[in-house]
Amino acid sequence: MRKKHHPKKKVSSTKKWSAKLHLWFGLSVGIIIFIISLTGTLYIFKDEVQNSLRREAIYVKKEDAGKKALPLNLLREKVSLEFNEKYPLSSVEIPLDKGKSYRFLYYEKSKKGWNYFQQVLINKQVYVNQYTGEILAAYDEKYDVFNILKYIHWGLLLNSEWGPYVTGIPTVLFIIMLITGIILWWPKNKNARKGRFWFNWENVKNWKRKNYDLHNVLGFYASFIALVMSVTGIYFAYPYVKNTFNFAISGYWEAPKEKEIKSTDSLMTKNEAVFDLAAAQTQKRYAGSSSFRITLNGKNKKGKELKNLPVTIYGKEGRFSERNLLTFDKYSGKLLAEKPHQKLSAAEKYANANYDIHTGSYFGLFGKIIWFIAGLICTSLPVTGFLVWWGKRKKQGKKI
Repeated sequence: MRKKHHPKKKVSSTKKWSAKLHLWFGLSVGIIIFIISLTGTLYIFKDEVQNSLRREAIYVKKEDAGKKALPLNLLREKVSLEFNEKYPLSSVEIPLDKGKSYRFLYYEKSKKGWNYFQQVLINKQVYVNQYTGEILAAYDEKYDVFNILKYIHWGLLLNSEWGPYVTGIPTVLFIIMLITGIILWWPKNKNARKGRFWFNWENVKNWKRKNYDLHNVLGFYASFIALVMSVTGIYFAYPYVKNTFNFAISGYWEAPKEKEIKSTDSLMTKNEAVFDLAAAQTQKRYAGSSSFRITLNGKNKKGKELKNLPVTIYGKEGRFSERNLLTFDKYSGKLLAEKPHQKLSAAEKYANANYDIHTGSYFGLFGKIIWFIAGLICTSLPVTGFLVWWGKRKKQGKKI
């Protein structure tokens, strides 16, 4: 009897094109995805590592904690005289925990220069005992390993204006690779599902098969979190992505510009205790918060002069999602406006939360652990994917 020859099932055009795109994009941007994934993964536990290493600087002596804090102007002068930097102090972060020290920050950035080291002129953090004026420690954040990891992740240490596009474009392609990867992974029937969810290596000795399973199975489990990480990443890089989120969440493309707040007190002579007045009112209104930041140099992040004195309040330690804003007259310390977290639009709340979602900190320590594991898998995908392609290429070469 003749053996029946069953014709091979045709592969759908969707899977064919998915395979091609997955391969082409993987080979073209795999190295950049590897770097982005690795640096982002290593950065996740930055707060936990630094809090452990800097513990002696973060906390003041127990016997000092009950005293009255020295005026901010006096503390600022002490720090300025001690370091005698070319640039002025830019801000101070004040914890609501009386046992923690104040953190003064020197930060100045230039638009010139093609890389991170040329653009960031100074980024130094100084820990000060607010009760005695003692300088506990100073850290040059410009050369801190976590900051360097952050800016490699953000734009491969290139100019901050166009560096994010160098990593942003590969991230967009990585999103397409994740989607095509899920399409390729998707089993045809119930029988095909068995080997898709876990490793079945009982009788497998070939490393190529094991490598393929690592790419296939781990890639599937990490793909959904990787999509979240990737989308929240390009949210920072591309304004149109942020505008799309704004429209989807709150119905507008761009957030309405803040109205200029005018005060008659601006004609007065500046009160030397203006920072202390602002700090006292902030502590009273947001006693249950983690910390708040006061701008000292009268400039915003872009270097433009501020007409008022903004104070940003952080609800939870290590989180940026719950932020409140108070605006004071920079001459008298009079409260001009309050913008609590609860009154923000949904798009504004999401904008504050995007960083926390991107790093996993939005979901607490458990979220960070899951994000870290997913990040390690994302780091491995370009490697295992390349080995799958190389193995097939060598096999095809032998047939020829």
